[in-house]
Amino acid sequence: MVKLAKYTKPYLVMIVLAIVLLFAQANLDLALPDYLSRIVNTGIQQGGVENAVPVAIRQSEMNRVVIFMSAEDKVSVLADYTLIDKNSPDYEKYVAEYPALETESVYVLNKIEQAELDRINPIMGKAILTVSGIEQALADPTKASQMGGMDLSQLPPGMDLFTVLGQLPADQLAQITDSIDSKFAALGDKMIIQAAVSSVKAEYKALGMDTAKMQNDYILNVGAWMILLTLLSGVCTVIVGYQAAKIAAGMARDIRRDVFKKVESYSNTEFDKFSTASLITRTTNDVTQVQMVIFMLVRMVFYAPLLGFGGLIKVISKDSPLSWLIGLAVLILITLIMVVFSIALPKFKIIQKLIDRINLVARENLAGMMVVRAFNMEKFEEKRFDIANIDLTAVSLFINRVMVVMMPLMMLIMNGLSLAIIWYGAKEVAHADMQVGDMMAFIQYAMQIVMSFLMLSMMFIILPRASVSGDRIAEVLETEPKIHDPKEPKKFTSSYKGTVEFRNVSFRYPGAEEDVLHDITFTAQPGQTTAFIGSTGSGKSTIVNLIPRFYEVTDGAILMDGTDIREVTQHDLRDQIGYVPQKSALFSGTIESNMLYADKNATPEMLESAIEISQAAEFVNSRPEGMATEISQGGVNVSGGQKQRLSIARAIVKKPPVYILDDSFSALDFKTDASLRRAFKEKAANSTLILVTQRVSTVRNAEQIIVLDEGRIVGKGTHNELMKTCETYQEIALSQLSKEELS
Repeated sequence: MVKLAKYTKPYLVMIVLAIVLLFAQANLDLALPDYLSRIVNTGIQQGGVENAVPVAIRQSEMNRVVIFMSAEDKVSVLADYTLIDKNSPDYEKYVAEYPALETESVYVLNKIEQAELDRINPIMGKAILTVSGIEQALADPTKASQMGGMDLSQLPPGMDLFTVLGQLPADQLAQITDSIDSKFAALGDKMIIQAAVSSVKAEYKALGMDTAKMQNDYILNVGAWMILLTLLSGVCTVIVGYQAAKIAAGMARDIRRDVFKKVESYSNTEFDKFSTASLITRTTNDVTQVQMVIFMLVRMVFYAPLLGFGGLIKVISKDSPLSWLIGLAVLILITLIMVVFSIALPKFKIIQKLIDRINLVARENLAGMMVVRAFNMEKFEEKRFDIANIDLTAVSLFINRVMVVMMPLMMLIMNGLSLAIIWYGAKEVAHADMQVGDMMAFIQYAMQIVMSFLMLSMMFIILPRASVSGDRIAEVLETEPKIHDPKEPKKFTSSYKGTVEFRNVSFRYPGAEEDVLHDITFTAQPGQTTAFIGSTGSGKSTIVNLIPRFYEVTDGAILMDGTDIREVTQHDLRDQIGYVPQKSALFSGTIESNMLYADKNATPEMLESAIEISQAAEFVNSRPEGMATEISQGGVNVSGGQKQRLSIARAIVKKPPVYILDDSFSALDFKTDASLRRAFKEKAANSTLILVTQRVSTVRNAEQIIVLDEGRIVGKGTHNELMKTCETYQEIALSQLSKEELS
């Protein structure tokens, strides 16, 4: 997969945008548990009151609260409030909001910064709790011991305790305050603020405020924010999904294009290395695997760590006593993923080879369907396919069995973690070390962390296979063709005639132990026919495959008009050649489109002329559609002879200086063969014709016949000369024709 990283370059902007959106989505998703915690803790348990700093407080109550503050804190707290009475300009506005203002003055909180609010929160909380504790002690004298051991029974009748406390010397009041503070020290600021909220709510009721409406408004407000965050997260999800699909599809398109272009540049040497079935699998199935993993990478692999690590940071920042539970769960998850990954990865490397195998067997069976039926080998082929199919099925089942274990184990860990958090969290709540809302938020964070690992585990299911596919694709892309153009190519001269010369050419197939061609030397002249004949495997087709550089010569040189073909570009070389392969190949389309394959600018007259020369006019014109007759894939809807004639016509349309016909008359009857050669000789009299055939009748009129035996030239000359001097040619000729026919 790393080797294909260069294909991300055109999509870097889209990838960055997707990551930014995923970062936003992760933050939005991670914010939701906090809002849930606020609804439970503040909205439900605290009646919508967030702080120990009241937004409004009666003057009499404030006078009591500031008694238990230091002189510095008292000044700063009172500075954050404004005293409202009947003479204040905003009296009418505030009296509607705080009805108690009709009977006494009220302190209203100014608009202060959050930092200032956080600073005075514990100060006000402690003071308000102290006042509340004293008021409870006054109502129940048995609680007086909690207030520094004061004996309230000796308080003079009608005397207000807070008045007494306010008149105490500073040292004695400080002693009482320190005693109370020591009791608050064990709670911590957070619990102090939460404990003071009930007293603040009681103050709001004393002010005549609608606390029920306050609670409902708070819950609705926080709920509205949750809905908004969820909608924004959904928008990010949709955009990222679209971006991921576009990136994955675009990269897959680019990879397929480059693989196809690379395969087109391959010589026969590379095709001998990669089978056709393997190249098809690499271009289709392997690219699909990579496309799928790219989509998952953009959509999940970037999102899952953001969600997982973000959740961990949130949990750690809360300093929760339950953090160790998530750490344990994460450790178990990582161990599980590593074990599954180590078991499955080797099998993914095998499965792609098995797909190649099943593709090969299927292609062979479909291509050779007529042969299979003719020899009644359907059962044998079914068995051969079943073996490949069963092998693939067995490996796939093994991988699936390993992978399916992950999901139930993940769910077991997730549900076990939830149970453990509730179990230990309930104890923390009972000890007043945690709030219920915080425990619920902790569960949500735990689920988000586990879900992030669950998403990563899904990646580990497809990543190994995609990694193997990526390596297979990279292998195709990194394989450099053995045949390549020179850095400073030469050009054929404008007076190019088409002389083809072999100078001491030898050739050995890649990986072979010995040469298949030995010291081949001849010259094919323009206006002449040079024919190759010999037994099967003598090297005829190998020789003509060297001319277009389908293979590179091992020794010697091939020259065209005196220029070594290795010194010109492959495009320029093949532009001078009209090639008809041994196995005629037609493309899906029409007869006309197949003819235009040689020259897209060919006129209808040129097409008609080529059809007539190739002796295909009769069957083409007999079709109602004529040149528009449909040709199916591979030309399976025309006969072998018709296919050969159309292939020859396609080469004629090109009008090249050199024609190479590799056993292209084998499916033609003798009459059509003779008519075609005669018409070809008339219309292409100035071209060089290189002909490979098994028929003596086809070559007997050639100006030069080259007889091959085991890769060596054993005879060269005209028909009459070879009948006198070449024993091999004589044997071939007498095996096909009688002495009278040969005379």
